[in-house]
Amino acid sequence: MKRFLLALTTFALVAGAVEAKTANEEQEAIKFANNIIKKMTLREKFGQLEQFVTRKGVVTGPEGVKRDIESAIRNGEVGSFLSIRKPEEALRLQKMSVEESRLGIPLIFGYDIIHGCKVIFPENLAMACSWNLEAVERAARVAAEESVAAGIHWTFSPMCDISVDPRWSRVSEGAGEDPYLGAKIAAAMVRGYQGDDLSSDKTIAACVKHFAAYGAAQAGRDYNTVDMSELMFRNLYLPPYKAALDAGAVTVMSSFNDFHGVPASGNKWLLYDLLRKELGFKGFVVSDWNAVHEMIIHGVAANGKDAAELALKAHLNMDMVGGDYIAYGEQLVKEGRISEKLVDELVREVLVIKYRLGLFEDPYRYGSQKQEGAYYRPEHLAFARNVAAESMVLLKNNGVLPLQKGVKIALIGPFADSQIDQLGAWRGLGEKEHSITIRTALEERFGKENVLYTKACECGRYKNGLIEGGIEEAVKIAEQSDVILLSMGLSGWHSGESRSRAEITVPADQQQLLDALKKTGKKIVVLLATGRAMDIRNEVEKSDAVLLTWHGGTMEGPAVADLVSGDKNPSGHLTMSFPYHVGQIPVHYNSKNTGRPAKSQFKAQGYSASYVDMQNAPLFPFGYGLSYSEFEYSDLKVLTPTVELGGVVKVSVKVTNKGKYDGDDVAQLYVHDIVAETTRPVRELKGFERLSLKAGESKVVTFEVPTSDLAYCHQDMSWKADKGDFKVWVGADSYATLEGRFTIK
Repeated sequence: MKRFLLALTTFALVAGAVEAKTANEEQEAIKFANNIIKKMTLREKFGQLEQFVTRKGVVTGPEGVKRDIESAIRNGEVGSFLSIRKPEEALRLQKMSVEESRLGIPLIFGYDIIHGCKVIFPENLAMACSWNLEAVERAARVAAEESVAAGIHWTFSPMCDISVDPRWSRVSEGAGEDPYLGAKIAAAMVRGYQGDDLSSDKTIAACVKHFAAYGAAQAGRDYNTVDMSELMFRNLYLPPYKAALDAGAVTVMSSFNDFHGVPASGNKWLLYDLLRKELGFKGFVVSDWNAVHEMIIHGVAANGKDAAELALKAHLNMDMVGGDYIAYGEQLVKEGRISEKLVDELVREVLVIKYRLGLFEDPYRYGSQKQEGAYYRPEHLAFARNVAAESMVLLKNNGVLPLQKGVKIALIGPFADSQIDQLGAWRGLGEKEHSITIRTALEERFGKENVLYTKACECGRYKNGLIEGGIEEAVKIAEQSDVILLSMGLSGWHSGESRSRAEITVPADQQQLLDALKKTGKKIVVLLATGRAMDIRNEVEKSDAVLLTWHGGTMEGPAVADLVSGDKNPSGHLTMSFPYHVGQIPVHYNSKNTGRPAKSQFKAQGYSASYVDMQNAPLFPFGYGLSYSEFEYSDLKVLTPTVELGGVVKVSVKVTNKGKYDGDDVAQLYVHDIVAETTRPVRELKGFERLSLKAGESKVVTFEVPTSDLAYCHQDMSWKADKGDFKVWVGADSYATLEGRFTIK
């Protein structure tokens, strides 16, 4: 007990010391920034509020604003650059800014490091399916270390947008449909990027995006309008943003969409009242690409000058690419439309982050290290292989997997040997030449003589459709083999920004290929490549197994080989429901009851919140994932049937591996507030634990849920938990049947 108290005291002292150190550093940074601001001209101030991307050495802005890059930097008219790919170029520009501009203020370089820099990890939605927060954090740390070597200071990640619409192209970049899990993952990514010392030579600045509610774009169309109640926003969409901010994220990106009728980049309620005053954010906000200027198209600004005024008054610090600040900022101040005091405040917040990154102390620290040995380190590749395997989800298996030794494989499809597609939508600085494909890995694992390969069809940005003679060749090698592995789905180009789709089925030519292979009578394993949830009823019905491989990154091939061979046991669980039909969208596990809820989610019904022509239930629900083992959940016990507000609910469950294989599973805890002030979801995830069990082994898992985790936004916008009765379930997915109850007094 004495040791425990001593440890607790030591922890408190260390935490207090860290907090005091952070406060002191912040004051030092503010003092430093203020001293610089006193020396700055108004134009130099607006220069710090601009971020540009170069095209052939020219910086181009709105209304004919055009300067060569070197003049703009020397005149202090650029505070940041976007997407500089070569460290030597970043160092050249940095040297120009520091040594040739009047005040020598360093530039900050940003880049879209979303799921890896050089080593590319599975897309974010895929990695979330590992439910492995330590792995998520480490992946961000690896990306940060490689980014530092590449001369990158700042990443536009994590994306904290919750989405329940797989038509939206950017679901690949987020954590799925659940705010609790999304919050945990967002915080883990911030810790990975920033560590506990932003000035370290192994960390970069994180950026919380897209603020706010971007994932709720109507009809799943990227950039589309967002319209929702504040209750829904605070309950479903705000928690991951807040978690990332609480983890210390130092920058935020405003979203493209409007919110409550005002575009986010000019929305003072979002960027000042909520973000700064309520949530306590002290860093700086950057717009998304040209989003300030696009407020003209939104219809809330008549011209670039008006757009700049709206954004500045909303406390948006940095204008990405558009150039309206540098073009019109001085005029706005001289005309009295913007106060110079506000400009100073916005500049100060940018300079403070540059100071905290150590750029004033050593502006050349990023990118000046030797590149040799910084990228593609063996331990990072091994880790990426393991993460990719943990992220893949086994959706169906009629006993065909794992494959037996000596099996002859027909490997078919557009993604089986595509180095570029496995890197996904956001490829960072990854090079396809370093990608190890499924074909390469299977040939190594099973022997080249046992893997017969044909592409059969194309699926990508420029080429789509069956290759001439492709089906005939595929059938030929299938008939010579014991099992078919069919890599099908959507390419890496079909995910990410501006790739929204009304149809989320597998392309028709690939379905035609599947039909032809089905006629051979051979066992078929579908390896589904995708960056979104899809309607795959056809593929599930006609195959013997479906392994969701996603876009698995640099080491996708070895990960697939590990799983289909049985060297590793599938353990991924979905973080986004797969719809039964696109017409169900939005379909998600945490929906609400109505006065006439469906009596069954699996039958068509009338006079209830149901379809009359199909089931309500998705094809695969949130949390779903199979294994080569069978995990049994039993003996659920509510250890605290009554708990006070401010206390902790404790629930235990026994998990047993009843299969023949060692394996991992994800135990998930869900709750329902039976009688609340406002309507509540039928279930909400409030705890999970990834656990490893040997064949035949049992383990008792105990969940501890603080009552604060049961809080929600009430009608008066207060955030609190209700007193009263709650249901609780524990199991392997959101359909968990083991049930208990507890009461908060």
